Amino acid sequence: MAIFNKFIEIETLPGINIHNITQHIEAVIRLTPIRNGQVLIFSRHTTTALAINENEERLLEDIKVFLRKLAPESDKYLHNDLHLRPNIPADEPINAHSHLMAMMLNNSEIVPILDGELGLGTYQSILFFELDGARKRSILCQISGE
Repeated sequence: MAIFNKFIEIETLPGINIHNITQHIEAVIRLTPIRNGQVLIFSRHTTTALAINENEERLLEDIKVFLRKLAPESDKYLHNDLHLRPNIPADEPINAHSHLMAMMLNNSEIVPILDGELGLGTYQSILFFELDGARKRSILCQISGE
């Protein structure tokens, strides 16, 4: 079994933004000889997430509203008491809500590769969630198979 690793870089915006990265993953698969196997998509950040869902504009807005209700930015969080935390970077953001939202989603997804193509359903897309932003983010694609 062969294994290939490739990083995808995403420039994100402030706040919650959702990126359809399906085409990026498909492009990485095309760089490999893998015809059947799987791709692991892994977000390397604590305030981002991944999900497989429909990439429909109004649904994406509904998801943002839902996430904001789960962890409102205006709530009081201990993580945001920067003056009480030792050894924090000078640019540390007030972002406890972003960490909590990320915990409600996934930091990885595994998708089958069938005959060189993603085995997604008709309306499924691979979505990358920025929950804090704006930053350059790194997503690992690990492709394995034959």
